[in-house]
Amino acid sequence: MYIYEAAQAYAAEGTPLVVLGGKEYGSGSSRDWAAKGTALLGVRAVLAESIERIHRSNLIGMGVLPLQFKDGESASSLGLTGQETFDIIGVEALNNGETPREVTVKAGGKEFKAVVRIDTPGEADYYRHGGIMQYVLRSLLEK
Repeated sequence: MYIYEAAQAYAAEGTPLVVLGGKEYGSGSSRDWAAKGTALLGVRAVLAESIERIHRSNLIGMGVLPLQFKDGESASSLGLTGQETFDIIGVEALNNGETPREVTVKAGGKEFKAVVRIDTPGEADYYRHGGIMQYVLRSLLEK
C-alpha cells in the first residue's frame, strides 16, 4: 500500500499517526513542505533521535508534536517497529499553559520517556492552538 493510501485508511478510522525517525530527522531542502506533508498525512507526533532545528520549528507550526528519544535511545534500541499503538502521556499539560520537558510514551507493551522539543513559550502557543495558522486566526478573532 502506498503511504498516501495508508494515511487515508488511518484517517477514515480516526487513527492519528506517529513517525519514528533517526538522527537529524527532517534534514534537507523544502523543510516547510515536509512538515506540511507530514501534517496532511495525519501525523500528530514525530519521535526521532534528533530533529533538524528548522524542521522542528516547522512541525510545531503545523501542529505536529516533535519528540526526541533520550540520549542513547532509538527506535531500534527500544525494539520499536512502528507497528505499535502509541500513547503519549503528559503532553496534555500544554492545555494548562505548562510546557513539559518530558512525556511518557507507551508503545506495544514498552514504556519510556521522551523529550518534548517545544523549546519556547511562543512555540508552545502555536502547538496549543494546533499550529501557527490557527494561532493567528484565533488571535485575529479575539480582537
